[in-house]
Amino acid sequence: MKEMTSEQHCSALTKEDFFYVLPNELIAQSPVVPRDSSRLLVYDKNTQELQHSIFSNIITWLKQGDLLVINNTKVIPARIFALDENGRKYEILLLRRLNYTDWEALLKPARKAKIGQKLIVNEKLFIIINSIDQETGVRQISCRFDGVFEDILSKLGEMPLPPYITKKLDDSDKYQTVYAKNLGSAAAPTAGLHFTSSLLTTIENMGVEIVEIFLHVGLGTFRPVKVSKIEKHVMHKEHYEISEDAARSINKAKLEGRRIIAVGTTSVRALESSANEMNEVVPGINDTNIFIYPPYKFKIVDAIITNFHLPESTLLMLVSAFIGREKTLELYDIAIKDKYRFFSFGDAMFIK
Repeated sequence: MKEMTSEQHCSALTKEDFFYVLPNELIAQSPVVPRDSSRLLVYDKNTQELQHSIFSNIITWLKQGDLLVINNTKVIPARIFALDENGRKYEILLLRRLNYTDWEALLKPARKAKIGQKLIVNEKLFIIINSIDQETGVRQISCRFDGVFEDILSKLGEMPLPPYITKKLDDSDKYQTVYAKNLGSAAAPTAGLHFTSSLLTTIENMGVEIVEIFLHVGLGTFRPVKVSKIEKHVMHKEHYEISEDAARSINKAKLEGRRIIAVGTTSVRALESSANEMNEVVPGINDTNIFIYPPYKFKIVDAIITNFHLPESTLLMLVSAFIGREKTLELYDIAIKDKYRFFSFGDAMFIK
């Protein structure tokens, strides 16, 4: 499997350099309706021009020949609950499927979950803890089940919303993109939540090419940075796939000088992970632990559609690698003063 590490030189930046203060009332608790009515902050990194709009107007800044890369991963109901032999309750978050029976997972309460322990979900599913990664706290577990695992999970599991969303969703589809297909994510690629089917049709009719890839969102995306020196942070592996057709389309657009626009940081990470020495996308099925932070030279991506991310997060660091840390925090400060909505169900940025 392909190991990806940061190609940037050792950075003097610390995680504290990516801190900002966000008022709690700006953390979006539910998505807007319709999806494409969210706000959009547009920043041109070449002219420094900044514009405020709504997401449906993104067609104003797209043009014929652009290539839009979307992540068609689909969130599974990855949060399940189980009891041990003493009746203690555990919350289990499935992160990454390893094979037919085995998963990487997070458990709460973590300190009580020991190797070899058996956890009962119901009469059709129980779990054995096989191993523990002491650095990340991730457990490898085996699922023993009677029936089709996906069917069991669809009945027992819950949508794994981030902890900062305290309001329960009335419809789990609101946490899926309209183009979600490939089951496997523990979280949504949230930049894609702003698109409607009709907006995508309009974009295609403009002559913008839309290419689908997938990266299953797991611990690598949302694990917090705990070390001060960011180059010491190790990303957890996430699974991605880029088909031959997708790679061919992206490389052709790149060769012809057309813009490659990545929808979301997960699309960025998959594309940059797949790049070879010739700055071409190599098709394949791989795992990646690429960590993108300043300074980083992007090989594939020319523009990014993204949400507003948590302070000190690897996602904020990725955006900072694209336009610079100071400019990123300046734009975030403007967004806060202008009452933009933040995080998963929040508003969007188009950085071009």
